[in-house]
Amino acid sequence: MPHANRKSPRILIQRAYVDPGPEDGYRVLVDRIWPRGRSKETLKLDQWARELAPSAELREWFGHDPKRWTAFQQRYRAELDSEAMRERIQQLLRDSGGKQITLVYGAKDEEHNQAIVLREVLLHLHRGRDQI
Repeated sequence: MPHANRKSPRILIQRAYVDPGPEDGYRVLVDRIWPRGRSKETLKLDQWARELAPSAELREWFGHDPKRWTAFQQRYRAELDSEAMRERIQQLLRDSGGKQITLVYGAKDEEHNQAIVLREVLLHLHRGRDQI
């Protein structure tokens, strides 16, 4: 098994309104829209991966309604499930240089947001699985 010896990266999730710390590692904003009231200097990002965020249509449909969470996860995974998106995710993993990754998001809801889904997808693809 070629991926058996690969160590999974540590991937954390953090709201954009929590100040970054030195333990955050490689910080990536995963929203299409810049978090209101936060500057580049404050966020201390290594990357803004807006193309990995849910589409505007999906984000608006979801509206962070917990009743739509299961369907949102399925739809978002479907958006991420293309060769181009898998390559972009793999590029993000390479860009981190093996450092811990912190996915930064702006939503108020800490239990129902795209960073949770994207973290699962990143870990899944890192393990070498083909399907998201």
